[in-house]
Amino acid sequence: MAELSSLKNIGKEIERKLKTIGINSVEELKKIGSKDTWFRLKLKYPEICLVHLYTLEGAITETEYNQLSEETKKNLKAFTDQWKD
Repeated sequence: MAELSSLKNIGKEIERKLKTIGINSVEELKKIGSKDTWFRLKLKYPEICLVHLYTLEGAITETEYNQLSEETKKNLKAFTDQWKD
């Protein structure tokens, strides 16, 4: 199993947080997907934001988070907007 930190955009701190929510491998992250992973992280770490979702999506799709398509970013932003106070 590949280490989470071997993925683009995933450093040791995000890897640590992912492990606290039960995501311990690249395979698990890809299976769960960026949106569900972000939601689980948001429940445990309320300070996470849209950029974290971009980071997760980029890790899964092997894309630098700042190189995601505008359409993808728009879709992800719409997802996070539904969880704002």
